[in-house]
Amino acid sequence: MAERHDFLVEIGTEELPPKALRKLSEAFARGLEEAFAEAGLAHGAVKPYATPRRLAVLVEGLAAKQDDRQVERRGPPLKVAYDKKGNPTRAAKAFAEKCGIAVVDIEKDGTGKDARLIWRGIEKGQTAASLLLAMVQGSLDRLPVPRRMRWGEGEVEFVRPVHWVLMKLGGDTLEGTICGVRTGDTSRGHRFMAPAGLKIGKAAQYAALLEKKGKVLVDFSSRMEVIRKQVLEQAAALGGRPQMDEALLEEVTALVEWPVSLTASFPEEFLELPAEVLTATLTGHQRYFLVVDDSTRERILPAFIAVANLDSKNPAKICEGNRRVVQPRLDDSMFFWNQDRAIKLGDRESSLKNVLFHAKLGSVYDKSKRTAALCANIAGQLDGDRETARRAAMLAKCDLLTSMVAEFPELQGVMGRYYAQNDGLADDIAMALAEQYLPRFAGDQLPATIIGKALAIAEKIDTICGIFAIGQKPGGSKDPFALRRNALGCLRILIEGEVELDLRAVIAESLARQPVDTGDELADEIYEFMMDRLRAYYLADEELAIGHDVFDAVLARSPVSPLDFHQRLVAVKAFQTMSSAGSLAAANKRIANILRKSDDKLPTDPDAGLLSEPAERLLYDQLQDMLVKIQPMLKQRRYRDSLENLAGLGPAVDDFFDNVMVMDEDAALRVNRLALLNQLRGLFLHTADLSRLQS
Repeated sequence: MAERHDFLVEIGTEELPPKALRKLSEAFARGLEEAFAEAGLAHGAVKPYATPRRLAVLVEGLAAKQDDRQVERRGPPLKVAYDKKGNPTRAAKAFAEKCGIAVVDIEKDGTGKDARLIWRGIEKGQTAASLLLAMVQGSLDRLPVPRRMRWGEGEVEFVRPVHWVLMKLGGDTLEGTICGVRTGDTSRGHRFMAPAGLKIGKAAQYAALLEKKGKVLVDFSSRMEVIRKQVLEQAAALGGRPQMDEALLEEVTALVEWPVSLTASFPEEFLELPAEVLTATLTGHQRYFLVVDDSTRERILPAFIAVANLDSKNPAKICEGNRRVVQPRLDDSMFFWNQDRAIKLGDRESSLKNVLFHAKLGSVYDKSKRTAALCANIAGQLDGDRETARRAAMLAKCDLLTSMVAEFPELQGVMGRYYAQNDGLADDIAMALAEQYLPRFAGDQLPATIIGKALAIAEKIDTICGIFAIGQKPGGSKDPFALRRNALGCLRILIEGEVELDLRAVIAESLARQPVDTGDELADEIYEFMMDRLRAYYLADEELAIGHDVFDAVLARSPVSPLDFHQRLVAVKAFQTMSSAGSLAAANKRIANILRKSDDKLPTDPDAGLLSEPAERLLYDQLQDMLVKIQPMLKQRRYRDSLENLAGLGPAVDDFFDNVMVMDEDAALRVNRLALLNQLRGLFLHTADLSRLQS
C-alpha cells in the first residue's frame, strides 16, 4: 500500500469577518480537495477548521507522492523537426530536451503529412511535500474575498493580515512561504487564556492539543453546538427559550474561540419598547440572545444571554460590563420611541419633499404620489378600498423621517405600523405600512392584506419603471436599485398570493406617471425583464420542475397576468405526463410548420362538405364536439382539464396524418384541410404553444 500521512495547514490571522468565516473555511478546504484531485493525490477525509483568528484544514491519509504515469507527448511535424539533409532542427532538439532524452531516442508517429515526433515514457510522480506549498497558496488565492487588504510594506494581499502559518505532513514540518510568512510547526492558543506558541508534533494531534492546551475549539460546527447547548440551558433556567436563529448563532460562533454563555438582565421598563426594537438593539447590534417566556412563547423577558470569549474567574463582572453596554443603547431607543410618537405620521408627509429619491425622478414625496395613484387602482381591482390604499401609500415612507428608523434602517415599515397604530389609523393602513417591503428576501413571507398587497406591488413596480425610464437598468452582476429582487418579489405576490392583475397594463400605467420621457418600447422591455425573473423563479423550483420548453410554450401566448401564466404552466407540466403528449407535441410542430409555409388564404372554419376522407371527417367531428366542450373550461381557466380533453384527439390526429394528403393538388381540398389544421392548432393555442415542447 502506498505511503500516506495526515496533512495539516493553519493560517493564523487577525480577526476574520464573522459573517464570512464559515464560507471562507469551506472554500479553503474545497480548493485543496480540487487541487489534490487535479494532481492525482489520493486522500481520506478533509476536515475544515475555523475560528476568528485562523483558517485550517486537516487532510487524513494524504498520499506521500503521485503515482508514476505513462505519458505521451506529441512533438513537431517531421518536416519541421528535420532539415532537407535529415539533420535534426532546433525544434527537434528542444523537444528532446523537454522530454529529457536524446534526439536519436525520439520515436516517429504517423505517415505522410501527419507524421511527427512523439515520446512515450513514464513520468515519475512528484512528492506531496513538493506540491503542497503551491496548492495551499493557490487555494487561498481563490477564496471568495470581495476585497483583499495589504499590510506592512509587502505586496501580499489577503482577507486579513497573516501572522503565522503552520504546515505539517505527518510529523514533518513543511518549510516555505505562504502569504509572505515563513511556515513553521507552531500554532497559537487563545489570545488571553493561552497566548504562548503551541508546538504541533503531528497533524492528527492538532484539534485535541489546541482544545486542551490552547483553550481553542477549532471545529466550527462543534463550537456552534456548544454555544447552542449553553444558550438553551441558560434560557431554560430563566423559564424561557432563546430567540436563536441560525444566522445569529453562526455569527456568534465566528466571534469566539472558547465560548462561555452568561446571563444578564435589563430594566423591565424597556419592555415597553416594540419587540423588534429590542431585537435590533440587543441582537442586531450586540449579538446577544433574547429570551422569551416559555409559556406564552411571545413575551420577551427582561434578560439576555451573552457569549463571552473566555472563561473568566469573575463572570459577574463580565455580566455587569454587558449591562453597562446595553443600558445606554436601550435608553436611546426609549428616547427615540417617545420622541417619534409625539409627531403623527401624517404631519411628516410634507417633509418627504425634502428627501431626494433620485435626481431625475424627484423626491420621495413625488414617488409616494405616483405610488399612491397606482396603489389605489390596484386595490380597486382587488376589491379593496381605493382611498385607504391611496392614504397608506402616502404615509408609507413617513417613518423614514423618524429617529428610530434613522438608528435602525432595517425597521422601516415595521415602525411605520407601530406609529400608525399610535395615531389611531385604520388597521388596514397600519398593516400595509409593514407589508409594503415584503418579501424582503427569498422565501420571506408575503403581504396578507389586500391593501398590503396593492402597496407592495405598486411600490415595486414604480421603482422598476422609474429606474428603467432613466436608463439605469441592471446589467451583469450590478443591480444597485435591487430591481431583480423587486421584480421577483412582485411576481411572488401575484402568483403565490393569487392576485389577478394585468401586468402589462400596470407597467404602462406606472410608466405614464414617470417624470421623464419613457418611449414606446420601454413597457415591452420591462415586461421582458420581469418574464426573465419569472423564468428564473420557476427554474429554481425543484418541486415544480418546470423546464425551459414548458416556460417558452406558455410565454408564447403572453398571458395577461402572472397568475394566469402559472395556471397554464401547471397544466402544461401535467400534460407532459400523458401518454399522448409526445405525439401531440410533434403534431403541433408539424402543423405549425405546414401553416407557416402555406401561402393560401385560409377561411375561419373548414367546410364540412369538402371533407372527403374518413380520417379528416373523423377529426372534424371530434374537433367540433371538443370546441363546445372545452370553451367553458377555458373561460374558467381550467387549463389542465382542457388539455386532458384535447389529449383525447391524439388517435384522430395520428390517423389524419397517416391517411390524408394535406397539400393536395386540388386547391379547394388543400385550403379546407389547412383550415381544419388551423382550427385544431388554435384550440391548443388557447393554453400554450405545444409545438415548443421538447419530445
